[in-house]
Amino acid sequence: MAASKVERIEPYLEPLRKSVTVSCSVEHAFEVFTGRISSWWPLGQYSVGQEQARDCAIEPRVGGEVYEVDERGERSPWGRVLAWDPPRRFAMTWHPGREADTAQEVEVRFEATPEGAKVELEHRNWAVLGDRARETREGYDSGWAHVFGECFVAACGTE
Repeated sequence: MAASKVERIEPYLEPLRKSVTVSCSVEHAFEVFTGRISSWWPLGQYSVGQEQARDCAIEPRVGGEVYEVDERGERSPWGRVLAWDPPRRFAMTWHPGREADTAQEVEVRFEATPEGAKVELEHRNWAVLGDRARETREGYDSGWAHVFGECFVAACGTE
């Protein structure tokens, strides 16, 4: 008789959501986030290579790579672009420093407001991380607060 496979089901973790309003157009906010990510992303703090990381980029197309480049010119993948709809939204898989089969998804939406642009970030699909899901989500909660809520906002400035 074959042994039955017992599946361990992790508790569902809500997507992590962050929202900011920046004093610029949605077009500018989209360009800063996707086309100028290396100008505001704190690579020394949040990257695979840490002090050796020199650049990061998002290839502007579905299937495009999201990656960092170290001081030797070698790429470390962070994910792949899943949706590219400028200036309204884009989405990507997200697995910096991990194998692609552990990727979550990050979606960023841009909406015009009287104040400028409302930008919403959603980081989801934590279950793929199994036992590390809850701890990893907690780390990203504070990480996105800094990277998205402070660094990105400061980079948007005003047009």
